[in-house]
Amino acid sequence: MSTKRIALGITVMVAAVFLMARPSQGHHAFIAEFDPSKPVRVQGTIARVAWTNPHTWFFVDAKGADGKVQHWAFEGGGPYALIRRGFTKDYLKPGTKVVVEGFMARGVPYRASAQSIKYPDGRVLFVGTFGVGAPPVGAKNPPAK
Repeated sequence: MSTKRIALGITVMVAAVFLMARPSQGHHAFIAEFDPSKPVRVQGTIARVAWTNPHTWFFVDAKGADGKVQHWAFEGGGPYALIRRGFTKDYLKPGTKVVVEGFMARGVPYRASAQSIKYPDGRVLFVGTFGVGAPPVGAKNPPAK
């Protein structure tokens, strides 16, 4: 084989590796993004749920003290962690009235780390993350149907 063919083959293989590589998403510690000294309790209605990696997101519309609607974004545990706890997408349907407890984001209004979601019938679901600096939560998960 000629040197040019070998160089071309190596170049093609290196290019293929770069094209197939996915950018990795860095993961954050709880304390870097959220403030454990600022608990939040929001009563509202689930607007939508995003089952994305590395975390799920719960969007809740709630009325503020001024009567205006606040659009809250709550970060939850990863989708596979919630599935391992027994969650299905039916647990978090848009239109469901809930009370979400968690911890405020640092410097971002209406954004928080969700720890638990309570339903009007009294069910409490732990949707937060364990470890990474997150405060302990006493809620158990999820109740049997």
